[in-house]
Amino acid sequence: MIVWQKSMDLVVAVYELTIGYPNSELYGLVVHTRKTAVSIPSNIAEGRRRGSKKDYRSFLIVAYSLGAELETQIEIAKRLPFGKKLDFKKVDDLLDEVMRMLNKMTSSLRT
Repeated sequence: MIVWQKSMDLVVAVYELTIGYPNSELYGLVVHTRKTAVSIPSNIAEGRRRGSKKDYRSFLIVAYSLGAELETQIEIAKRLPFGKKLDFKKVDDLLDEVMRMLNKMTSSLRT
């Protein structure tokens, strides 16, 4: 599944990005941002294995919601002083791509 693969790439990009966050954010934005990113492909995979189209769509909606949460966490980091020194492009591009794919998939699975 391409959306799962792209969301896995997103997780790696988020981990690489958050290495640049200050130590003071280790138990703040670092943990929350990484956990949210990891939850996106996890929900895609779990939904896919559930077996029903309805369950799959529900998990895709959760993954999409987590993407919105990740967008917010990234935006917060951008607005903080340390964020001015970081390159968010890879994460932004992957997140945008994953969100588009999830949106299209949930729309196509409507009952």
